Amino acid sequence: MTDETPKRVLVVDDASLVRRYYRAALEGAGFQVAEALNGIEALEQVLTAHFDLLIVDVNMPQMDGLSFLKTVRGKSLPLSSTPALITSSEADPARIAAARAMGANFYVVKPLSQETLVQYSLLLCGVRHE
Repeated sequence: MTDETPKRVLVVDDASLVRRYYRAALEGAGFQVAEALNGIEALEQVLTAHFDLLIVDVNMPQMDGLSFLKTVRGKSLPLSSTPALITSSEADPARIAAARAMGANFYVVKPLSQETLVQYSLLLCGVRHE
């Protein structure tokens, strides 16, 4: 990462393997990473800390990713305009349209390579990658 201040990313996914995979890629690229198991945990974190990017899975228990994003975008939270990358194993056009309507910047179908994850993250954080 070429920016001097590391960008903070919140990874929201109920699968621990996915969170570890994303963490390894993002930390390797210089990001600081926090994790949440579902939308409820993610809401708790965004109310207490600043994040430069949200990476959110769609299907999770208790509060899914789209409900989380709708809640964040619908409130007057400092993070309501924070870029969001939605990930899902579903490529359904209606699901993608719903995610965009909720305020997703990108919707990426899993599995995604670590390189792709890092490229999208750098782009959404406005960091030039050299």
